[in-house]
Amino acid sequence: MDLLTSLRTHRIVAIVRGDDADAALRTVLTLVEEDLPLIEVSLSGKDALDVIRRARAALGPGAPLGAGTVLTSDDAHAVRDAGADFVVTPAVCEAVTEAKLLGLPVLAGVMTPTDIVAAQRLGADAFKIFPAAQAGGPGYLRALHGPFPDAPFVPVGGVDADAAGTYLAHGATAVGVGSPLISDAADGGSLEALRERARAFRDAVRAAAPADAGR
Repeated sequence: MDLLTSLRTHRIVAIVRGDDADAALRTVLTLVEEDLPLIEVSLSGKDALDVIRRARAALGPGAPLGAGTVLTSDDAHAVRDAGADFVVTPAVCEAVTEAKLLGLPVLAGVMTPTDIVAAQRLGADAFKIFPAAQAGGPGYLRALHGPFPDAPFVPVGGVDADAAGTYLAHGATAVGVGSPLISDAADGGSLEALRERARAFRDAVRAAAPADAGR
């Protein structure tokens, strides 16, 4: 899988975590139906590996299905075996190295320039700024592009539909979105409400400036 191309094409990573594995699977499939196909299933959700296996079986081999909250080497092996084809970490950790050894692209969690350099050395494909809102929002993203002008950044944390467009206009390659998009859908909440939120995010992305416009 070419993670960077997928990020540039779809521009939203939908982060699915919930307390109901069946509902989480339905959430994944609904997002794909609503043309938000770049999905991260977080290992912090209930029976996440089973959700990944079932989603892979339902979506087929070509869908960009990732696993999030991957921290350890064992996590990296487990998500690869479950069918994930990219890994998202919350930090620069051993899972970055192990996932790359397994041939999986990595969206590595970073906060500071030091984190970014460390993740680059380990071969991370893109950099998840987390938690983006607490780090300083779009202004912090724009500042990071000074020393790292070509780095593919994906802000995550506190990104609603309005903020998504702002981050993209400030040079984000994509944004990662959890609860503002998913809400309670992965716990058994309304899929129709999820569809409405998905359309709002999709519209915000389509209206956003190109990724380098805010630099």
